[in-house]
Amino acid sequence: MSDRDLSRPDDLLPGLLGPGEAELSCDECFERIDRHVELQLAGLDADGAVPGMRAHLEGCPACREDHDALVAWLAAQPDRGT
Repeated sequence: MSDRDLSRPDDLLPGLLGPGEAELSCDECFERIDRHVELQLAGLDADGAVPGMRAHLEGCPACREDHDALVAWLAAQPDRGT
């Protein structure tokens, strides 16, 4: 969930303007989210390996929800070796 208070103009403006960097589409996000999450959980540079993912997740609540659910599910798996 976002920390933005959408009743405040300063918090609403970034959502209206969009990201300040290139971002993926929802389809591209869906194709690459597994890799991004695996790298993230391994402590590697997931944002560098999958450019545009962070910007997309910040602006797309549906994809962010999928991302967070995948992170939680994978983190809970006993065979992750962590």
